Amino acid sequence: MQPFSKKQQAYSQMKTKTLKKDKVNVITLGCSKNLVDSENIITQLKANDYDVSHESTEDDANIIVVNTCGFIDLAKQESINTILQYAEAKKQGEIDKLYVTGCLSQRYKDDLEAEIPEVDAFFGTMELPGLLAKFNANYQHELIGERIASTPQHYAYLKISEGCNRTCSFCAIPLMRGNHISRSIEDLVKEAKNLARMGVKELILIAQELTYYGLDLYKERRLGQLLEALSEVEGIEWIRLHYAYPSKFPLDVFDYMAQLPKVCKYLDIPLQHAADGVLQRMRRQTTMAEQKSLIEYAREKVPGIAIRTTFLVGFPGETKEEFKALCDFVEEMKFDRVGVFQYSHEEGTSAYEVADDVSPRTKKARAAKLMEVQKDISLNKNHEKVGKTFKTLIDRKEGDYFIGRTEYDSPEVDNEVLIDAKKHFVRIGDFIQVAVTQADDYDLYGVPVQ
Repeated sequence: MQPFSKKQQAYSQMKTKTLKKDKVNVITLGCSKNLVDSENIITQLKANDYDVSHESTEDDANIIVVNTCGFIDLAKQESINTILQYAEAKKQGEIDKLYVTGCLSQRYKDDLEAEIPEVDAFFGTMELPGLLAKFNANYQHELIGERIASTPQHYAYLKISEGCNRTCSFCAIPLMRGNHISRSIEDLVKEAKNLARMGVKELILIAQELTYYGLDLYKERRLGQLLEALSEVEGIEWIRLHYAYPSKFPLDVFDYMAQLPKVCKYLDIPLQHAADGVLQRMRRQTTMAEQKSLIEYAREKVPGIAIRTTFLVGFPGETKEEFKALCDFVEEMKFDRVGVFQYSHEEGTSAYEVADDVSPRTKKARAAKLMEVQKDISLNKNHEKVGKTFKTLIDRKEGDYFIGRTEYDSPEVDNEVLIDAKKHFVRIGDFIQVAVTQADDYDLYGVPVQ
């Protein structure tokens, strides 16, 4: 038998590669809202018989979809680095196709096309049908609300709206996501039921701005009514609220939170600052006094509520006195959870028109200082939990510990409850009662109780 010639061998390899079924790997960067978008991409591709995974480490995919973030400088750089990594892989023949979608692509599509020609196509945040067309895949409208979650089976994010109508001077989100568009209560309930059938027990409601929900569809804010409808979904035990805006907050939400057992006594409400001058320059449509009043009202209506907030330090013109006012505010209000970001000068925003006059060194120092203030508050609040028992959802096993959360904590960003796996066995995805035995700055340690 004659051996193959080099030409025949090359043809054989090319034919084998051609006949090999495509495998897609979707990479997600940025926030939970991007994660939901990626889950919808995966659901649509699977429905069109594609072999698709989310952030697989197997390196066996020949098509890569990068879902980018374009919110602040660090996020943009991470997105660009990821695109360049896969662009190099394509040049080396390690992958066949590279597609880019998401916020960075929406905002800088023309620049990216010019700078990274290895990418086969760029798509914006609302261009899923166009992306699917590159796969010769049909966008199936009947799959809306029936997505495959990439989070642990027992919790999932539920995006209740898209876009934002606010005009915060530092924020580029409206440039990338457009105006606020609410999803109907009926569609959200349908999706929640589907997620419950898949084993989801906790729904984490997300949007660019939760409290605006319903104004476009129903001509009134209906977040409370949505909570009521979702509470009726069998199988769902916790409903958690993320990303609420403090200005014109629909106060009836606290009545629903107090009355509906499934709604966690938890609110993520980014305040961004406390000094009135900074709030005005940020165009936040609120004052320190109004923010204090809102937090006090929430604590009055929902005793024990855990309030998570985020602050932005180093905004243009932020003085020492304004930063001190912020620190004093955090010390006084004693939030349960605080996140701190350093201001990023984003082109296209109204704040970009003024000088970014707080140095990077000062921004970093102020962020560290504010977190130091919160560290003591968090430690004191955690010590208050020692000796008490809490309903806890077990998320995962990591090293020598099972790790869970109480209703006062959201995944990935808040405190965790650690259970010694050498002494106790619990099942991931189960709700159990845990007695807290000790605490540190940001975590609790406990033992299961019957």
